[in-house]
Amino acid sequence: MDLNRVQIFAAVVEHGSFTAAATALGITKATVSRKVAELEENAGVQLLFRTTRALKLTEAGSNYYHRVSRVLSELQQAETQLSASQQSIRGKLKIVCPIELGQLFLGSILARFLKQYPDIQINTELTNRRIDVIEEDIDMLFQIAEPKDPRLTCHAMVKADKMLLASPEYLAQFGTPKAPADLAHHRAIRLVSAHIDGVWKIFDGKQWQIYEPVAQLTVNNVTLAREAAIEGLGIATVPTLIASEALASGKLVPVLEDYPMHQAKITLSYPQSAYLPRRYRVFIEFIYQHLVAQFGDQVLEIPDFININSSQV
Repeated sequence: MDLNRVQIFAAVVEHGSFTAAATALGITKATVSRKVAELEENAGVQLLFRTTRALKLTEAGSNYYHRVSRVLSELQQAETQLSASQQSIRGKLKIVCPIELGQLFLGSILARFLKQYPDIQINTELTNRRIDVIEEDIDMLFQIAEPKDPRLTCHAMVKADKMLLASPEYLAQFGTPKAPADLAHHRAIRLVSAHIDGVWKIFDGKQWQIYEPVAQLTVNNVTLAREAAIEGLGIATVPTLIASEALASGKLVPVLEDYPMHQAKITLSYPQSAYLPRRYRVFIEFIYQHLVAQFGDQVLEIPDFININSSQV
């Protein structure tokens, strides 16, 4: 059973419309409609009559609501007793994150989170190695990749924009590429890691082209690639987040801006579970509160259980 769907259905009944339920829950009307439709499809029965003026319960829907409303009420009471205060949210979180993303994004957020939830302990590993969340008993995994493990719940957070960059000195010496085909005549700094194969995927105006750069230097760390590019060793592909200061200072400049690169996403994954522990919920909501504050509508996906408007960061 998807308890989230049941809670959304109950909210629709109690508030009288999809719109009012969405407002109360802090999610979109489309999400409310989709979740109720999924509940009806899984149950194999219509729960609501939808008209242009109002929603009405079917007989099956009325019987179902009266039963689940009691269960939801008891669950709410149990949760209230279990967590009478914010400080009662306790437990441990084991978090893994890519090195550069952790350094730039997680440090201050974790500190603020732990001040707000002093009974939670976090063990964080920054690494670019390949992770098996289940085998290694990881609670949360941040990645700049598309997770393919069906055992995990995954949320796409924001795009990890990247671009080709070089130093002004390098371009003055070797010339500026005018088209992707020109890259074959340039030096490169190649980035290879557990989730990065080192090839450059570039749209040439008609189709995606794959370029395998010939590199004098191959690294598994994007900060090292950035620094080598600043020193004029060659062209590197660097995420905007990592390159922002060097771009602002003019130490690096974009190359082939009119030819977009294939973009990755920053994702958050955790083991699938019928019940999401409260320490997971408050941590994920805290992270998304900061994402929305920093990136606004660039945030790709907000989990259904999060009410951004009610969070206090």
